[in-house]
Amino acid sequence: MPQTNSTFALGRLLIFNLLGALLVFSWLSPDLLFWTELDDAVFFTTNAWLHEGNPAWVWLVAATNARLFDVISLVVLLLIYLWAISRDPLREPRLLRWGGIGITMLLVAVFIAQGVRLVIDYSHPSPTVVYQEVNRVTELVGFSTKDSSGASFPGDHGVNLFLFTAFMWRFAGRRVMLVSLVAAVILSAPRILSGAHWFSDVYFGAIAINLIIAPWFLLTPIGPAMARGITAGMARAQALLPGR
Repeated sequence: MPQTNSTFALGRLLIFNLLGALLVFSWLSPDLLFWTELDDAVFFTTNAWLHEGNPAWVWLVAATNARLFDVISLVVLLLIYLWAISRDPLREPRLLRWGGIGITMLLVAVFIAQGVRLVIDYSHPSPTVVYQEVNRVTELVGFSTKDSSGASFPGDHGVNLFLFTAFMWRFAGRRVMLVSLVAAVILSAPRILSGAHWFSDVYFGAIAINLIIAPWFLLTPIGPAMARGITAGMARAQALLPGR
């Protein structure tokens, strides 16, 4: 049975890596203009909605690109994380266990961020920088928000949101994963709607990176071993506390 499970995990790892490789091929192939056309279509369609005659939409896009919304996004992820903990059948040690999972997820996120900077020697500006005569949400509201970036690829928010989704799938199950996936789509949308990111920054860059890297942590012993090791370390540290 362990050999069967191991073979099944290896098969899934290869499938996810293949999907990531296909995304990369679709991006690099000179004969396939899919991403360029899709990026322009999404940007010009959504940018046309940003005008003075549509104040409610302008305010919503501006508000969801403000710094405060980043805090709200973290709260949403924290609530999903707490829900995952509450569903864990291991009652007594589950807080320590999920502490180990959470720290592992943060370490993997840092590894991906640093690895992307070292390996991927490519970036591009956001559509609001590339195209000059466009609607800018920063010019339509009276508070600080974001609608541009000099280096929008890949979408950092998207990378972390889909990594969170992958971890929830691995450690919390399909139901929590589906809720996390919906949250990832909703929380990554504001940057696309404001023009601070191309559609492909998230739905090519962020997803391809996760498809290629995350399975090597989550479908091999590496990720679970990291989580167990961190959990064991926290348990030992807890045992040394006064009154224990």
